[in-house]
Amino acid sequence: MAHTDTESPLVAHARRELDLIGEDDWVTDGLCKVVAAFAEMGHSGFSAACCTAYLDKLLRYQPLSPITDDPAEWMDRAEEMGGEPFWQNVRDSRAMSTDGGKTYTLVDEEPQDSDSGQPVHTSQHKAVTG
Repeated sequence: MAHTDTESPLVAHARRELDLIGEDDWVTDGLCKVVAAFAEMGHSGFSAACCTAYLDKLLRYQPLSPITDDPAEWMDRAEEMGGEPFWQNVRDSRAMSTDGGKTYTLVDEEPQDSDSGQPVHTSQHKAVTG
Protein backbone atom coordinates (compact mmCIF):
# COMPACT_ATOMS: atom_id res chain seq x y z
CA MET A 1 0.00 0.00 0.00
CA ALA A 2 1.55 3.27 -1.07
CA HIS A 3 1.33 6.49 0.88
CA THR A 4 -1.87 8.44 0.35
CA ASP A 5 -2.71 12.05 1.11
CA THR A 6 -5.39 10.83 3.52
CA GLU A 7 -2.94 9.04 5.84
CA SER A 8 -2.69 10.46 9.32
CA PRO A 9 0.60 12.03 10.37
CA LEU A 10 1.20 9.03 12.65
CA VAL A 11 0.77 6.55 9.79
CA ALA A 12 3.01 8.66 7.53
CA HIS A 13 5.63 8.68 10.31
CA ALA A 14 5.40 4.90 10.71
CA ARG A 15 5.65 4.33 6.95
CA ARG A 16 8.68 6.65 6.67
CA GLU A 17 10.49 5.02 9.61
CA LEU A 18 9.82 1.49 8.38
CA ASP A 19 11.03 2.48 4.91
CA LEU A 20 14.25 3.91 6.38
CA ILE A 21 15.10 0.56 7.97
CA GLY A 22 14.27 -1.26 4.73
CA GLU A 23 11.29 -3.18 6.06
CA ASP A 24 9.41 -5.40 3.61
CA ASP A 25 6.30 -3.89 2.02
CA TRP A 26 3.97 -6.54 3.50
CA VAL A 27 5.25 -5.84 7.03
CA THR A 28 5.01 -2.08 6.49
CA ASP A 29 1.46 -2.34 5.15
CA GLY A 30 0.34 -4.52 8.05
CA LEU A 31 1.92 -2.33 10.70
CA CYS A 32 0.52 0.81 9.08
CA LYS A 33 -2.98 -0.71 9.31
CA VAL A 34 -2.46 -1.21 13.04
CA VAL A 35 -1.09 2.33 13.42
CA ALA A 36 -4.04 3.70 11.42
CA ALA A 37 -6.53 1.89 13.69
CA PHE A 38 -4.75 3.33 16.72
CA ALA A 39 -4.73 6.84 15.20
CA GLU A 40 -8.49 6.60 14.50
CA MET A 41 -9.10 6.22 18.24
CA GLY A 42 -8.26 9.93 18.63
CA HIS A 43 -6.11 9.66 21.73
CA SER A 44 -4.65 12.57 23.62
CA GLY A 45 -1.02 12.30 24.67
CA PHE A 46 -1.99 10.88 28.08
CA SER A 47 -4.46 8.28 26.86
CA ALA A 48 -2.15 7.26 24.02
CA ALA A 49 0.62 6.49 26.50
CA CYS A 50 -1.72 4.34 28.62
CA CYS A 51 -3.11 2.49 25.62
CA THR A 52 0.29 1.83 24.04
CA ALA A 53 1.47 0.35 27.34
CA TYR A 54 -1.59 -1.94 27.39
CA LEU A 55 -1.16 -2.82 23.72
CA ASP A 56 2.51 -3.66 24.21
CA LYS A 57 1.64 -6.16 26.96
CA LEU A 58 -1.36 -7.62 25.12
CA LEU A 59 0.63 -8.20 21.93
CA ARG A 60 3.24 -10.04 24.02
CA TYR A 61 0.58 -12.25 25.67
CA GLN A 62 1.31 -10.66 29.04
CA PRO A 63 -1.26 -9.98 31.77
CA LEU A 64 -2.48 -6.49 32.65
CA SER A 65 -3.09 -7.33 36.31
CA PRO A 66 -1.06 -9.36 38.81
CA ILE A 67 -0.81 -13.11 38.48
CA THR A 68 -2.84 -14.79 41.21
CA ASP A 69 -2.78 -18.13 42.99
CA ASP A 70 -6.26 -18.99 41.68
CA PRO A 71 -6.02 -22.67 40.60
CA ALA A 72 -8.01 -21.83 37.45
CA GLU A 73 -5.10 -19.61 36.42
CA TRP A 74 -2.60 -22.47 36.48
CA MET A 75 -2.27 -25.45 34.12
CA ASP A 76 -0.86 -28.66 35.61
CA ARG A 77 2.10 -29.75 33.47
CA ALA A 78 3.37 -32.50 35.82
CA GLU A 79 2.71 -35.29 33.32
CA GLU A 80 4.86 -33.55 30.72
CA MET A 81 7.58 -33.04 33.34
CA GLY A 82 7.90 -36.71 34.30
CA GLY A 83 5.49 -36.49 37.22
CA GLU A 84 7.32 -33.67 39.01
CA PRO A 85 5.01 -30.93 40.37
CA PHE A 86 4.95 -28.21 37.70
CA TRP A 87 2.38 -25.60 36.67
CA GLN A 88 2.25 -22.99 33.91
CA ASN A 89 0.17 -19.84 34.13
CA VAL A 90 -2.60 -19.56 31.54
CA ARG A 91 -2.51 -15.74 31.52
CA ASP A 92 1.28 -15.47 31.18
CA SER A 93 2.95 -18.52 29.66
CA ARG A 94 6.34 -17.31 30.92
CA ALA A 95 5.25 -17.96 34.54
CA MET A 96 6.22 -21.39 35.89
CA SER A 97 5.49 -22.76 39.36
CA THR A 98 6.35 -25.83 41.39
CA ASP A 99 3.87 -25.07 44.21
CA GLY A 100 0.56 -24.75 42.37
CA GLY A 101 0.94 -21.05 41.61
CA LYS A 102 1.68 -19.68 45.08
CA THR A 103 5.09 -18.59 43.80
CA TYR A 104 6.51 -18.57 40.30
CA THR A 105 9.46 -17.69 38.12
CA LEU A 106 9.39 -16.03 34.70
CA VAL A 107 11.42 -18.04 32.21
CA ASP A 108 12.73 -14.97 30.39
CA GLU A 109 14.12 -13.21 33.48
CA GLU A 110 17.84 -13.09 34.03
CA PRO A 111 19.10 -15.26 36.89
CA GLN A 112 20.17 -13.41 40.03
CA ASP A 113 23.81 -13.31 41.10
CA SER A 114 22.90 -15.01 44.38
CA ASP A 115 22.48 -18.74 44.95
CA SER A 116 18.73 -18.45 44.39
CA GLY A 117 18.98 -18.38 40.59
CA GLN A 118 15.79 -17.16 38.88
CA PRO A 119 13.90 -14.40 40.71
CA VAL A 120 10.92 -15.89 42.55
CA HIS A 121 7.66 -13.94 42.55
CA THR A 122 4.76 -14.35 44.94
CA SER A 123 1.32 -14.61 43.35
CA GLN A 124 -1.42 -12.30 44.55
CA HIS A 125 -3.84 -14.28 46.72
CA LYS A 126 -7.27 -14.74 45.18
CA ALA A 127 -10.04 -16.10 47.33
CA VAL A 128 -11.77 -18.86 45.44
CA THR A 129 -15.53 -18.80 45.91
CA GLY A 130 -18.33 -21.16 45.04
